[in-house]
Amino acid sequence: MSSRRQFLQHSALLGSGLALACFLPTRGDSLPRVRKPVPAPLPPGAEPGLQPHVLLRIDTQGHITLVSKVPEMGQGVKTSLPMLIAEELEADWRAVQVVQADFDAAYGPQTAGGSQSVPQHFDAFLRLGAMARTLLLQAAADTWQVPVASCHAKLGVVHHVPSGRQLGYGELAARAEQLPLPDAASVVLKPAASRSLLGTRVPGVDNAAIVTGQRLFGIDVALPGMLHACYVKAPAFGARVRQANLDEVKRQAGVRDAFVIDGEAQGQDLQGLMPGVAIVAESTWAAQRARRTLQVSWDEGPHLAVTREHWAEHLRQAQACFDGAAKPGTAPTTQTAKIVRRDGDVAQALAQAAHRIEASYQHPFLPHATLEPQNATAWWQGGRIELWAPIQHPAGGVYRVARLLGIAQRKVTLHLTRCGGGFGRRLGADYLLEAAAIARRVNAPVKLTWSREDDLQHDHYRAGGMHRLRGGVDAQGRLSAWEQRAVGFANPAQRDGTGPLEPGPGTLLGGDEFPAGLVPHGLWVQHTLATGVPLGAWRSPGSNVFAWVSQSFLDELAHAAGQDPLAFRLALLSGPGAQAQADIHAQRQRTVLQTAAQAAGWSTPLPSVPGLPGLRRGRGIASHSSQGGHAAMVVDVSVDAEGQLRVDRVVAAVDVGEQIVNLSGAEQQVQGAVVDGLSALWRQGLDIEAGRIVQSNFHDHRLLRLPDAPARIDVHFVRSPHPSTGLGEPALPPVAPAVCNAIFAATGVRIRDWPLVRTSLR
Repeated sequence: MSSRRQFLQHSALLGSGLALACFLPTRGDSLPRVRKPVPAPLPPGAEPGLQPHVLLRIDTQGHITLVSKVPEMGQGVKTSLPMLIAEELEADWRAVQVVQADFDAAYGPQTAGGSQSVPQHFDAFLRLGAMARTLLLQAAADTWQVPVASCHAKLGVVHHVPSGRQLGYGELAARAEQLPLPDAASVVLKPAASRSLLGTRVPGVDNAAIVTGQRLFGIDVALPGMLHACYVKAPAFGARVRQANLDEVKRQAGVRDAFVIDGEAQGQDLQGLMPGVAIVAESTWAAQRARRTLQVSWDEGPHLAVTREHWAEHLRQAQACFDGAAKPGTAPTTQTAKIVRRDGDVAQALAQAAHRIEASYQHPFLPHATLEPQNATAWWQGGRIELWAPIQHPAGGVYRVARLLGIAQRKVTLHLTRCGGGFGRRLGADYLLEAAAIARRVNAPVKLTWSREDDLQHDHYRAGGMHRLRGGVDAQGRLSAWEQRAVGFANPAQRDGTGPLEPGPGTLLGGDEFPAGLVPHGLWVQHTLATGVPLGAWRSPGSNVFAWVSQSFLDELAHAAGQDPLAFRLALLSGPGAQAQADIHAQRQRTVLQTAAQAAGWSTPLPSVPGLPGLRRGRGIASHSSQGGHAAMVVDVSVDAEGQLRVDRVVAAVDVGEQIVNLSGAEQQVQGAVVDGLSALWRQGLDIEAGRIVQSNFHDHRLLRLPDAPARIDVHFVRSPHPSTGLGEPALPPVAPAVCNAIFAATGVRIRDWPLVRTSLR
């Protein structure tokens, strides 16, 4: 199954070893001494003191500086990852300063994506804090000439219990620096029950700076003598510049230059540097104003036929496979098909089923719509380049910039800024390449800023697709048969090597997708259609679609069999197949379902609303496993006589392992996932005409507004004896199916076409 994790694993290789550098010990390894200073100035009068690693410094005045090496895009890692170190260090969080690292091989992997930041760093960061604490305890014991076992650390102070003496970390830092580092495997971690910082509510370290308007984001970068640029690409994917009125543009007020850039792959690399026209001016406004006078004649290339109608024609061709008129492998030349998994005899099980249903679900291409549009600042300095950018995968960006400019990667300096949203969009580096290409032509630092229209119409989109399902329930009320045929889109220009054409990131059906392994008779078939649309990973790739499809269809089967949707799910997860299906983690799924249902009062009917007799109310449920986490949602909705939908309440139960790092941040991630998932389902979806995205801004691609947001979101965390995982993505997948199932409960209308505004609820 294609996933963002696989994408990150493959793309990490782009760094030619940079992204794979060891940054912390694994068990049994020793921690190397610091290789570079912590990137923060010392307070006046302070000395470096203890600096055992690139991520940690304790100066002689007791100030603790922790480095956040992973890009921050709102997921909270700039707070949560340093908290891991601070917990074992026994630091006073009030004395901790957190600074953002630039991209550097010394820090090891610095990619943010796939909800992997916490699981990748959890144990190593705890051990780093414990090693520093061990050094400080030993330094105190040596100072007092007492056994180290008689000393303990608390909130930045080492105490000697028998004598009552104490020394602050600052007083011990210089002596601790002279001691040999303890082995990572030998340090003793605190029992989970004695952790005092983890699991508490800690405000984001950037909160004050954000609300006071300090410069944190890429779009905030300002350098002396900096120029500003916009970059105009063709409305149609893959088009090239034929001619442009550059002389007229150069005459506009404040414009310094205007020129054509032909892409590194002549328009074929749809995630690279695409051909276009650069306008460089004294301000962003001057560049955008001059853009209005630009007239370009485009060679629009092969993608004009990429339209919604063209998509529908592809789906009509796929219908032959859906209906059995063509077998996988004999489909029309515009598509490929393969059997992903086959269990038992689906045809016979369907024929013998007491209840059988069939349904098709269709989902559109989706943009990321980050609130901060893509941007980057670049400064070409004669064979070297310095960059400032909000990016999720800096190693890939450095590699591609170096390749574009024909220089060694060591000659690319990349400063990581805070990202105003990512969701997978900033795994790409196209905006970084554009800024680098423009800077090479300009003898000054240049900030490139995309417009909202640029951002929406030149994204790397979640692939659209369609699923046809058939299912059966036997006479005992158990799910007995499941057949799923998925049609997904793939861009041949983004093919990985010489392998077969496969759907875009996150839309490739895998053999372990729910409910594979839980149903005795199953068939999963993947059909792939070619498209010219640039594709990319979108928050919780794969799961954001598969959960909607499978959990909605499971609800259909439950109702067809006359069963309670919760009881039907619990029975499926308790069947004999569930014991062997380790990837589904059936027990954890059952627990989050039961927790959400109990908290929501699942068995209690929704009351009517006085004074609104025509108001229809319904409750829906769904769950899913994604990126190592498990989540269930119960959603209450109301639909008025005019068909207007209102989400009244969402109750979420989430299991991401044994330890919630930052309770405040964790709740915000779940709440944000609910809003994001509802926004994408309710009003989003793109239309494509003549190779162009029709929508251009938030007026015709509406995000969820405050009046439409859920009136209440309750979050419940389930602690389980499993390693802690990330939380940026696991809570999103159940949102869409839970809402759609609630709509059916209220109105009897099934939502099978995304976005749901295309379905009348009157």
